[in-house]
Amino acid sequence: MSEVAVRSAAGEDPLKRGQILEGARQVFSSLGFDAASMNDVTRAAGVSKSTLYVYFRSKEELFTALIAETRDAYFARIEKIFTDPTHPAETLRTYGEALTTMLTTAKIMRVNRTVIAVASRMPEIGIEFFAKGPQRAIALLSSYLSSATAAGHLQVRDPVMAAHQFNELAMAGLFRCRLFNQDLPDPTANEIARTVDAAVALFMAGYGVAGAGAEPVSSKGA
Repeated sequence: MSEVAVRSAAGEDPLKRGQILEGARQVFSSLGFDAASMNDVTRAAGVSKSTLYVYFRSKEELFTALIAETRDAYFARIEKIFTDPTHPAETLRTYGEALTTMLTTAKIMRVNRTVIAVASRMPEIGIEFFAKGPQRAIALLSSYLSSATAAGHLQVRDPVMAAHQFNELAMAGLFRCRLFNQDLPDPTANEIARTVDAAVALFMAGYGVAGAGAEPVSSKGA
């Protein structure tokens, strides 16, 4: 039996894998990616070094697995949002709040800072992070915008550009300031709702169709 097959068969216990990932999460949060070591992870996870390497061959692999775990849970939620092309304002509001709530948390900000810091010397991490995270979100949203346009409830000529525009609007004033200032608290639900409501209003003013999907702006953030 090959070494790869042995490693795959031995590394299939989801509880053990979760135990290791939780230990890695604690280590990366407290020490940062660069300062953390595989020895730190074994201590935090309560596993032997040989067990750790059965599941993960490197610190980089551990880090990307942690990102994937959070990302997959997030996409499992937002994929269910894009089901009704006849109510784009309502759909965009729900999506915008989920997006902004997720991306402005201290936890996700730490991930973004880490990826930015290591991408210059490990570009594959940055490329994978962008392709499987932000780019995937843009693909989902642009597909929905195309569907809503086909249904006659939006008039979007360039769905990809419009998707980028909406994402930026939904996080306006909430994302970048936290990316560069780790001491800022997570935005409140009211702050997020107010920002997303403004984003939806502006987006629908530019891309909406009169009388179609023109739901009133929510007053939650008022």
